[in-house]
Amino acid sequence: MIHDSLTKNMTLAFIGFNPSLTSFSTGFHYAHRSNRFYRILHASGLTPVLHSPAESVHFPEWYDYGFTNIVSRPTRRADELTREDYASGRLRLREKLEYFKPHFACFVGKGVYQQYAQTTRVAFGFCVLPKVEGVREFVAPGTSGLVRMALAEQVAIYAELARAIAEYRATARASEGD
Repeated sequence: MIHDSLTKNMTLAFIGFNPSLTSFSTGFHYAHRSNRFYRILHASGLTPVLHSPAESVHFPEWYDYGFTNIVSRPTRRADELTREDYASGRLRLREKLEYFKPHFACFVGKGVYQQYAQTTRVAFGFCVLPKVEGVREFVAPGTSGLVRMALAEQVAIYAELARAIAEYRATARASEGD
């Protein structure tokens, strides 16, 4: 079984479609062997080292990063999710974001954000009109091995998020020194 790992005011929450069967059985986020999630995080600068899925349980303490999904039901593929799954999931996700208020929310896949925001027009990067005030929403490419995007393109998009987080942390440290 896999659980959310969210804390109030955390730096970053990663939001996926739903757990894969592998993630559900191991209890580790983005655990399927073909998923490029951890390679992308490392190459983009979001983590200083390449981690294994088993280490994701430490991300809240190591990086102030957490994990959740728009739908909690595990499936082999995201296209197995139903309209009902998304309808109830988007409401729960919004409640989680309003309650936990991460500084950044990274939607891992355009489709995740499309389902959450109920829109078809989505670009990669920061959302101009976030759905939850005070949360900087970022749309990133999915990391599944099924995604047909070059790894370098994915890394470049995630690097934009890494730069924003570095700026946020630098500003927070500077204000603590005041």
